Amino acid sequence: MNGTAIENFVCVIFNVSFMNCTWHVGRTATEDTQYFLYWRPLEKEDVTECQNYIKDNCGRHIGCKFQNVTIKNKNAYFLVNGTSSEKSIQSYEKRIQLYQIEKLTPPLNVTVNCTEASRRCSIWWQPPRTSHVKIRNCFKYEIVIENKADAEKNTKTASKTKAIIEKNSYLYESFSSGKTYSVKIRATDGGFCLVSPNWGEWSTPVEFGTQQLTSTSSYMLFLIPGLAAGLVLFLCMTVRVYLKKTSATVPQPRDPFRETSPVDFQKEHMNLLKKQGTEEIIDIEEVMECK
Repeated sequence: MNGTAIENFVCVIFNVSFMNCTWHVGRTATEDTQYFLYWRPLEKEDVTECQNYIKDNCGRHIGCKFQNVTIKNKNAYFLVNGTSSEKSIQSYEKRIQLYQIEKLTPPLNVTVNCTEASRRCSIWWQPPRTSHVKIRNCFKYEIVIENKADAEKNTKTASKTKAIIEKNSYLYESFSSGKTYSVKIRATDGGFCLVSPNWGEWSTPVEFGTQQLTSTSSYMLFLIPGLAAGLVLFLCMTVRVYLKKTSATVPQPRDPFRETSPVDFQKEHMNLLKKQGTEEIIDIEEVMECK
């Protein structure tokens, strides 16, 4: 019975929710030996058998593929037993904390922004995806920046910069506009969360160089016309408001032909004629009396 149990049992969780478990056939196992894997994510859950076995050339089960795996904070239980027509097959048992076997995905959205004036490059990224870690500070990162070989200038890789950092940004201060660079990043446990202590997958290299330069003069080409347009608009609005207020306070000229005069000229004329007539009558009467 010794030597019939499986050997080198290994499980890996990858791409957030997929898990592969593999093993080697026992040293003394016969060709008709067949193995079966059962597992239980938590103690209170039922044991389930593998539904997607990996087989060798002889048709024997040497692994299993799982989907929709969620990492728990407790040990998962694995059992592999076997059958053979010639001898009894020894069982294999193992308990594993699932977070320890996770292969972290690459950091996401790696972005590089270089400025011509300072000759510096700011690099940002997002944490890797996991099914159980929601805190950004649970990870630390390894970043590698290297020069790209230039076939036209017959130059090989000139230098490589490596750094271990605990935040998701990095300032590269050895940038030269005449060179092309690439950067890649991977993640691991920051030391205080339930994260795999093994390094995760590298991100796809991101190239940057002269084409990614952010020139100060280029900014000014867009900034100056924008400021000029804003100033013109401000002046137009100011003049419009001023004219509106001025027109409201200046009195309009009066129309002498339409407005009612405070003096009734016709009435005054009639009174004047009556007064003159009365004076003449008085004068005539005085003359007649003298005669």
